[in-house]
Amino acid sequence: MRYRCHVFFLLLVALGLPKESPAAVIFRPGEKARYEAPGDEEVSGNAQELFQIAQSAENRGNLSRAIKAYRAIVRKHPKDALAPGAAYRYAQLQEKTGDYLKAAAAYRVLVEQYPKTQHFDEAIEAQFRIGEMYMAGKKVKFLGIPVKASKDRAIEIFAAIVRTAPYGRYTARAQFGIGLATEKKGDAEAAVAAYQAVVEKFPNDPIAADAQYQIGYIWLKTSRAGVNDPKAAANAKIGFQDFLFRYPKSEKAAQARENLRQLDQKQTSNSLQIAKYYDKQKNYRAAVIYYNDVIRQEPSSAAGNLAKKRVEELRAKVGDGALQSAEVTAATARKPKATTTAAAGGAPGGARDSSGAPSMMRTSPGDVAPLPPPEYDESLPPPASLTPDRTTAPDLPPSSAASPTPEATASPEQ
Repeated sequence: MRYRCHVFFLLLVALGLPKESPAAVIFRPGEKARYEAPGDEEVSGNAQELFQIAQSAENRGNLSRAIKAYRAIVRKHPKDALAPGAAYRYAQLQEKTGDYLKAAAAYRVLVEQYPKTQHFDEAIEAQFRIGEMYMAGKKVKFLGIPVKASKDRAIEIFAAIVRTAPYGRYTARAQFGIGLATEKKGDAEAAVAAYQAVVEKFPNDPIAADAQYQIGYIWLKTSRAGVNDPKAAANAKIGFQDFLFRYPKSEKAAQARENLRQLDQKQTSNSLQIAKYYDKQKNYRAAVIYYNDVIRQEPSSAAGNLAKKRVEELRAKVGDGALQSAEVTAATARKPKATTTAAAGGAPGGARDSSGAPSMMRTSPGDVAPLPPPEYDESLPPPASLTPDRTTAPDLPPSSAASPTPEATASPEQ
């Protein structure tokens, strides 16, 4: 009798005690069975019920279940009045749990699907914050393991901001971020295009000054990398000239001027080296083109004086005819003698100008060039400085009262 009482008592205790719910086994057509912990299984119901489930799960600290409930509202009841708030809270919880890419995507869905939401600005700011994290070196995870930093993810996030909030508070900075992330990836031309978009679309934003400087800086780095690149050097000059025109009072103006000085010095040095190379090869016609280029760039410098001296020596050694291209020689031969004599200064033998040099030979920027421009003689590599600089800065207005655009207040360290 006593034994039966003990057994009955134990059964009552067992039935009265709370039991742990077994893990749910989920079966779906075409999928393997999967197990979900209690509370993590899929949730269902109308929007109000799902919202209550999400709120309750949040209060208990079960963020995983709350995320599922908020997501279910957006997926199953996208037009319900609770959907925008659920979408925002879903994105916030994804960010809180450290799944930043899903959070950025959720914020993007919020502003695209519910552009009139009261959380629009907060969602754009959150995307920008996450984009900066990845641009600064945040690692992309695979199976929970950080594998690599992703500039591509930053570009995608910034591009979404520019697309969904074209006139927003963070749009100019997002466009600049596209340029910076692209520059860090090593795609110079794409980065320049992104920075140019900042200057053109947001000229009055302080970040535009940094964008214009970066355009010159990218081409400056390109011109210094590997073999000399005259085109990159020319683009760098244009970039810095535009920067000084637009933002003369910027804190980077002094550095921009120094960069231009170095570019000019390098250009002169390159022209002199090429001239000496052709001189050594006894290709005097090509040598004179580059000597004259040195004279045009720095007429009063040591390099300029050396070039003037060598041009005079070559003229005395081989004569003007040997220093002219075949096209010019042929054109001269077809002209009447009287015309040729007049072109030479009106006297046989070739008249000389006030400096004593033949008028056809350029020895200073004010003289007449003795040789045709490079485009008429494709057998020679053209000196970079023979073509004029082409700045993209706008012309000055008729009134001199125009004031420069305010300088940038923040700039990246370069």
